[in-house]
Amino acid sequence: MTPNPDTDEARTSPEQRLLDTVLASFDRTPDERLRTVLTTLVRHLHAVVRETRLTEAEWQHAIAFLTRTGQASDDRRQEFILLSDVLGVSMQTVVVNDDATGGATEATVLGPFFVADAPAVQLGGDIAAGAPGEPCWVEGRITGTDGRPLAGARVEVWEADDDGFYDVQYADGRTAARARLETDTDGHYRFWALTPTPYPIPADGPVGDLLAATGRTPMRAPHLHFRVGHPEARTLTTHAFVAGDGLAVDSVFGLRDSLVVDFARAPRDAPTPDGRIVDSPTWTRARFDIVLTSNVT
Repeated sequence: MTPNPDTDEARTSPEQRLLDTVLASFDRTPDERLRTVLTTLVRHLHAVVRETRLTEAEWQHAIAFLTRTGQASDDRRQEFILLSDVLGVSMQTVVVNDDATGGATEATVLGPFFVADAPAVQLGGDIAAGAPGEPCWVEGRITGTDGRPLAGARVEVWEADDDGFYDVQYADGRTAARARLETDTDGHYRFWALTPTPYPIPADGPVGDLLAATGRTPMRAPHLHFRVGHPEARTLTTHAFVAGDGLAVDSVFGLRDSLVVDFARAPRDAPTPDGRIVDSPTWTRARFDIVLTSNVT
């Protein structure tokens, strides 16, 4: 009979002694928070090895996977964020830290394709910059949980194009479907973008291999990314998800019901909010009001 690894004294005692020794090595860590995080991480990692009876070949395979994940990352693609996303760790971190009290808009994942200092556009401008897709008018108001409009709030937006790619996934260095703007004196914002459509996260690297090995889809629910900040409020990273059938699955677990928005479709000849002539059979319109958690003074 094979000994039970949970009760066999000859096996579990050396394992426990090793864990205790490793944990004790962090006892003199000056930063208490660092010590807490490291010792908790070590306990859980050792538990995985012990409970699954991990083989040395499996350990080597895991190291090789993490090595390939690092090699796939650069200044335009962050494979480790993608890995965190598909394991639900990114979203769990958001949920643990989200303070959507007082009617504040809920947060969701940042994703691997955020780029700081995107090009500025004026209110009512077009962020698409030639990217393919159905035109979409997006508007809303930014307020604090105290109800005050937040003038001059920085609104950063980015999305995939109709082919399912973000600008940074192209090799030609383009910047498209990405911009930043500021709210007016009443906290309003408005811009033209593309109607979000479902798309796959990058599946040509180690994270894609992991999804394939586990029979999971790489598809994301259609969404538009927002990152909104103001000196008097907490910065928020969130999405506006498109209501409809595309919400059935989200490979990074970022979907939250409160963030689902109606993108109403209109024919080409329907009047647009700013009088623009739409060069497309149809266009859509969405309103996404955002409430930021007001700073406590």
